[in-house]
Amino acid sequence: MTRPPQPGPGSAFSIRPAREPDVGAVLAMIRALAEFERLSHLVVATEADLHASLFGPAPAAEVLVACDGATPAGFALYFHNYSTFLGKRGLWLEDLWVEPAYRRRGCAQALLRALAGIAVERGCGRFEWAVLDWNHAAIDFYRSLGATVLPDWRIVRVVGPELRQLAGPRPPERGETR
Repeated sequence: MTRPPQPGPGSAFSIRPAREPDVGAVLAMIRALAEFERLSHLVVATEADLHASLFGPAPAAEVLVACDGATPAGFALYFHNYSTFLGKRGLWLEDLWVEPAYRRRGCAQALLRALAGIAVERGCGRFEWAVLDWNHAAIDFYRSLGATVLPDWRIVRVVGPELRQLAGPRPPERGETR
């Protein structure tokens, strides 16, 4: 069992795994993140979806919540991936959000340090995430923590009708009959 994450030295924020009553607050912060990223039109997740993904019989992700007292100040949603080159699992940070009132007070750093601690404790070979190319403040912040922004990689995504089309029936191979 993983020990509860601890905030970084001098952090005013407590960092803890999300609990079922946190789902509404986490979803509200997801919506705030989407608005900041100019992607609100893509958010279709519901509290039920998030609850099932975090607390259902086969959880797909985990969330850390940063709190100022009892008030949620930010969150980090993450899950495991795998590196074939390293032969180890990794930790992928899907989303990180800090409410504007709590920025520049160590909240994001406390969340990232807690996640790095989880990655080390679980024997992960790496800890990764994506950042929008226009978010220069975040890029500079991540670099200040020792992160490398990979210049040669692009995220590839298939969603909606294109995903269903790609997953559709495979055409017969040459010489194959069905």
